[in-house]
Amino acid sequence: MQDNSLSPYNKHGHDQIKICVSGSADTAPFGLGTLDIAKELGREIARQGAVLVTGATTGFPFWVAMGAKEEGGISIGFSPAASEKEHVEVYKLPIDYMDLITYTGFGYPGRDLLLTRSSDAVIFGPGRIGTIHEFTVAFEDGKPMGVLEGPWQTSEELKDIVAKGHRPNDKIIYGKDIKKLVADIIVLVKKSKIDEHK
Repeated sequence: MQDNSLSPYNKHGHDQIKICVSGSADTAPFGLGTLDIAKELGREIARQGAVLVTGATTGFPFWVAMGAKEEGGISIGFSPAASEKEHVEVYKLPIDYMDLITYTGFGYPGRDLLLTRSSDAVIFGPGRIGTIHEFTVAFEDGKPMGVLEGPWQTSEELKDIVAKGHRPNDKIIYGKDIKKLVADIIVLVKKSKIDEHK
């Protein structure tokens, strides 16, 4: 029997901070080492006691989920498909490294909305149009957001979107240090929850 006395998770899962990770399903354009960075991000989210939420997809989010599960974390996926069969056969998406998959049936745009809304914060890795879509949804919803800087252009593209949007936002954190970024996001989530209850 596994000893859960040292686990950072409790039986009241609704109390756990849920961190969504957004990133490209195809990591080929983002350089060597991207998947190792993804795994370390997943491990760190688990180490700090947060629940991982992803789009139940391949690439960067998949490797984040792998890292979280290797560290004993909890991994939840939101699928664009309406069923496991459609998820696997039509969308060609994995079911590994996830404790639970919610089959939204809303395709990618609708899935993105539910994915970000069901999370307390979103961390963005390397990505393309889908990641940018999730960023704008999270931005509009006022979610705490972390932008992981790395050997990719996504962080600069997101900074450019914010600058050109002329909408200042004090809930966006940028950083290269994974451990610090996750810790800072958790602090921001806790502060946001306190502010909501005032």
